[in-house]
Amino acid sequence: MNFVLIGVNHKSAPLQVRERLAIPAARLQEATLSLLSVPCVREGMILSTCNRVEFLTYQEPAQADLLEFIQNYFAIGKEALHPYMYEYRASEVVRHVFRVASSLDSLVVGEPQILGQVKESYSLARSIGGINANLDPLMQRAFTVARKVRNQTSIGISSVSIASVAVDLARKIFGSLQGKTVLLMGAGKMGELAARSMMQHGASTIYICNRTYERAVELAGKFPGVRSESGSVAGQTAIVQPISYDLLHQYAATADIIVSSTGAENPIFNRAHAEQYMQRRKQRPMFIIDIAVPRDVDPEINNVEGVFVYNIDDLQAVAVSNMSNRTKEAMDAEVIIRTEVEKYTQRMQSLNGVPSIVALQQSLEDVRQNEMRRMAPRLAQLSSEQLQAVEQMTRALVHKLQHAPIQAIKRAAQEGDRETLAVIQTVFDLEHHEKPTGATETAESMTGQSEQAETAFIPTPDATAVASTDTAEKPAPVKEGSLL
Repeated sequence: MNFVLIGVNHKSAPLQVRERLAIPAARLQEATLSLLSVPCVREGMILSTCNRVEFLTYQEPAQADLLEFIQNYFAIGKEALHPYMYEYRASEVVRHVFRVASSLDSLVVGEPQILGQVKESYSLARSIGGINANLDPLMQRAFTVARKVRNQTSIGISSVSIASVAVDLARKIFGSLQGKTVLLMGAGKMGELAARSMMQHGASTIYICNRTYERAVELAGKFPGVRSESGSVAGQTAIVQPISYDLLHQYAATADIIVSSTGAENPIFNRAHAEQYMQRRKQRPMFIIDIAVPRDVDPEINNVEGVFVYNIDDLQAVAVSNMSNRTKEAMDAEVIIRTEVEKYTQRMQSLNGVPSIVALQQSLEDVRQNEMRRMAPRLAQLSSEQLQAVEQMTRALVHKLQHAPIQAIKRAAQEGDRETLAVIQTVFDLEHHEKPTGATETAESMTGQSEQAETAFIPTPDATAVASTDTAEKPAPVKEGSLL
């Protein structure tokens, strides 16, 4: 398995590093095409979220310098990247991809958004030819494992997300959100989750702003009837108002809490804006929660008295406290992941032995058929029943002769013993034997049925011995072999 993955996440790198590597959705296709142009990279996809940027590849051979690619693509020096990057290979990649898709590697363990983000990256890469015969089975299995984790554990039983953790932080700051004015900058999924949670906890006024005003109007229209903490209908007690982008800073000055989640390439809120807000607010404190990567809020705002800025890394402490209720579920999920990784790895390793098994069978069958043709003149006087007996006898001999080396190939493939595989290939001259038509297509169907490997392509008889041609009885019917 020539899988190689390199990346950074919220555990390995601070926000100021991650935001330098963040790839906006509009540039993801171009970045993926650039990745696919790296020598030795045969397949690849990129996952870029607020908490991670990862480059997943299949390589032949596994020698591509992905770190150099990242340095060149983002124009960042090695010394600024190397301490924060992690790299996984082979089965380590399988485990990591399964954990990411199952939300076990998320800042908020159990949040459902990551699976959708992985699927979006997969779909884009597949649409431009980045996902083929090697990464496709891996990703499909990852999606299946993620569903299995959610169905067989309680890790996703309560709705959590980065947005909900941001709201928890706001509640810790204020004690209650009753009567508070909130401005949400960004009408994407994060903005929707934040708006819903704010309303459920009693915010009295919510302004929704987006660069595209129609998106803000669309999001605001989704919330009539949402209930607040007190049990009243939020649509009757709270004001939900979309605002145009050119009025952002006018309304921001009235907000007790700003939650920003646009991921714009440049900050939307700077120090001058914050100073103007505080003048209008007469020094009443303001809290800004920036859950965007790259950041929407200039860190300099922290130096403005009365304005308190929290970024996505600051949410980790809140997320850790929430995780205490999910420890058992996470442990149960890890057991599922471990089992699935072992199954997938064994499956891939067994497939590595299939070409050798097929080549061995075809090689021995070629020898048998050549000998039958060479002996044809001497067998010409035999009856049809006697010829069939000879045919069955030679097939039985081939079947018995191939049994031991096929078992050795299976063991070597399952154990990842490349040296033994190489020796067998050399002894039987398998590397130079032409692969039979259809071997590649049938390899997948062989998985999980290795006990029938010796009969692939070669019909084998039920009988283990055949009577001599002088006294031959009618032979047993030939039992056709099946693929693995």
